[in-house]
Amino acid sequence: MTRSCARPGCGEQASATFGYDYAHSTVFLDILAEEAHPAVYDICRRHADSMSVPRGWHLVDRRRGPATLAGHLTAP
Repeated sequence: MTRSCARPGCGEQASATFGYDYAHSTVFLDILAEEAHPAVYDICRRHADSMSVPRGWHLVDRRRGPATLAGHLTAP
């Protein structure tokens, strides 16, 4: 069974999983986890590629190999 994107209104197939490390203000974006877990979220490629995080947080995109700092949002 395939999993769908967790973003409301999106019915695309999930291709990535993300979770939060609140202590370090970091979001980790990984390839789709083998199994669903209530502590993380599955999203489609479009939403994974356009993911942004709150001001002061960091996004670590680990989908393409070794962990790299993908960026952070300077929210209004």
